[in-house]
Amino acid sequence: MKIKIKSTSKHEIPSYSTVLSAGMDLRANIEEPITISPLERILIPTGLHIALVEGTEAQIRPRSGLAFKKGLTVLNSPGTIDADYRGEIKVILVNLSQNEIVIEDGERVAQMVIARYEKIEWEKVESLDETVRGEGGFGHTGVK
Repeated sequence: MKIKIKSTSKHEIPSYSTVLSAGMDLRANIEEPITISPLERILIPTGLHIALVEGTEAQIRPRSGLAFKKGLTVLNSPGTIDADYRGEIKVILVNLSQNEIVIEDGERVAQMVIARYEKIEWEKVESLDETVRGEGGFGHTGVK
């Protein structure tokens, strides 16, 4: 699949790190370092604009290393970029650690996965098919 990309970033456009990678790293495109205080959320620009094809979305997800090592994650994870959006991709980061975290220009702050989706039509009914699980949820299978 080919996706058009316009870059005003100082950095390379996203690419797959390995042959089997699902996501591409997004880099901060900032003029000076940004410090994120504990529990603070901030919008990080990437300098990237994309034109997705119909039936696809871009999902913005946390980077596991940043989440585990620093407590930094994408707040609305996964964030969705719709196929008709043409604005700059920005990443909402939140610092869940107890320490300030500094984001540097060019730092990999999130990953982007392109995914297909289905459009649906609702069919209103009076009841749904029965299943073994039924309405069980939120830990209904127990602890062990």
